[in-house]
Amino acid sequence: MKMLDLVPSALIGAVASARSMTPMAALSTARLAGGRLPGRLVLLDHPLFRFGALAMGAGELLGDKMKSAPDRTVFLGLLARVASAGIAGAALAPRGREKAGAAVAVGTAVPLAYLTLAARKRAIAAVGQTRSGLVEDALVVAAGAAIVALCARRR
Repeated sequence: MKMLDLVPSALIGAVASARSMTPMAALSTARLAGGRLPGRLVLLDHPLFRFGALAMGAGELLGDKMKSAPDRTVFLGLLARVASAGIAGAALAPRGREKAGAAVAVGTAVPLAYLTLAARKRAIAAVGQTRSGLVEDALVVAAGAAIVALCARRR
């Protein structure tokens, strides 16, 4: 196996840096559509996980536009990113390399959370919270969907 095999894990970690639940929602969508992911994770087959991840992903997209939304770098925000990136990074890693995929995704998500927060704050100052959030949502959801779609295989 090559290091390039873990690129999808790093990319999904970048997605998690901006939206913690988007990687999980993208994985769930792929599984609901009949896709098989490279990594082996039993959690992805549980209906509660699948539909819960979709609901949490949608909720995060709505909640992010609220002025009371906390920064993504608060403890619980980082914890959510670690969990989501770890699970998604493992799911997108080649079979047998799930732990490495999780580590790469988490190692990408946490530092990038600070960079994406700084970029979002600049965007808020320029175009406002709602507009900047909608643009960020579109970019992050599209990236998450593309990354997972490229890795998923039909059953």
